[in-house]
Amino acid sequence: MMQEETVIIVGAGPSGLATAACLNFHSIPCIILEREDCFASLWKKYAYDRLHLHLDKQFCVLPHMPFPDSYPSYISKEQFVSYLDNYVSHFKISPLYRRCVELAKFDEASKNWIVKARNLGSGEVEEFKGRFLAVASGETSNPYTPEIEGLNTFPGDVLHSTQFRDGKAFSDQNVLVVGSGNSGMEIALDLANHGAKTSIVARSPVHILSKEMVYLGLILLKYIPHNMVDSLMVMLSKLAYGDLTKYGITRPKEGPFFMKVAYGKYPVFDVGTYNKIKSGEIQVLPAISSIRGSEVVFGHGVTHPFDTIIFCTGFKRSTNVWLKGDEYLLNDDGLPKPSFPNHWKGKNGLYCVGLSRRGLYGASADAQNIANDIKSLL
Repeated sequence: MMQEETVIIVGAGPSGLATAACLNFHSIPCIILEREDCFASLWKKYAYDRLHLHLDKQFCVLPHMPFPDSYPSYISKEQFVSYLDNYVSHFKISPLYRRCVELAKFDEASKNWIVKARNLGSGEVEEFKGRFLAVASGETSNPYTPEIEGLNTFPGDVLHSTQFRDGKAFSDQNVLVVGSGNSGMEIALDLANHGAKTSIVARSPVHILSKEMVYLGLILLKYIPHNMVDSLMVMLSKLAYGDLTKYGITRPKEGPFFMKVAYGKYPVFDVGTYNKIKSGEIQVLPAISSIRGSEVVFGHGVTHPFDTIIFCTGFKRSTNVWLKGDEYLLNDDGLPKPSFPNHWKGKNGLYCVGLSRRGLYGASADAQNIANDIKSLL
């Protein structure tokens, strides 16, 4: 039996919840299909304990519901989850859980989207029909671990960042963190704070900025071109952190805000990791060449033994596996083909939300644009 709704939303993360809230605000019926057993599963089940939102709360609020006045400028994981709990309750959002979308295609005859999702409880495939389809499965849908020669010979624990909670269990261990983005840097800090002998692989150049620098940059972007803001950010970073190459870190040639928009590469928000690197408590290493048992071989030929490897190597999207017939909106990597600010709207009632590489602020704007557009078409 096929269930019918005006809008089908795939994904119950903050992007999907924001979209549902905006649709509910306009009294537009919708349904959310979520493969996990809860909403915001990345936050509730797969985020490390010390995580805080990296941007000031004014850039992270979802539509139609402010954060409590008591919340600090930089919100903790627990506070954000509590906010989402209240958000779902307030807007009476009821996702269908444990529904893994296997196919979504536009039916020319009925001018509707037909979505097939497997009920992970019963094993049955359920069908849904909607005039509109919103892809809200996120930038961080499937954890990615790179293939490395000899990884299968490593005798210790191998984790993805989504499996890491805190550094308590790793005290006195030799731990290698692979990846020098925000998750990698913050997990390395947590490990070092808990007494682990911590190393981090910095394969690519990164911008290191303080939260105050980023806040200033986001305010300035409203008034002056991003290349001028980028130049200021690099100058401030050099003043604050000096020559990073002596610690094994290089700065990119392109500016931090340009890289975020063009490649989805966020600057590193320094929360104390830099001082640990500077003091030698965290060792920075180049790319891994191979692994031989407990010994990890690096690009310069040097080897080091480790007890645990934690991969902070990001995520891949699987949209291209289940979304069929779309040649316009999303590329093979599940990211929008159209440029910002026209990235959120496809053809035949297809939309995407939270894929503009602008964090929660971008997801909120997408959700409001989508709801307003659908309202205008009904």
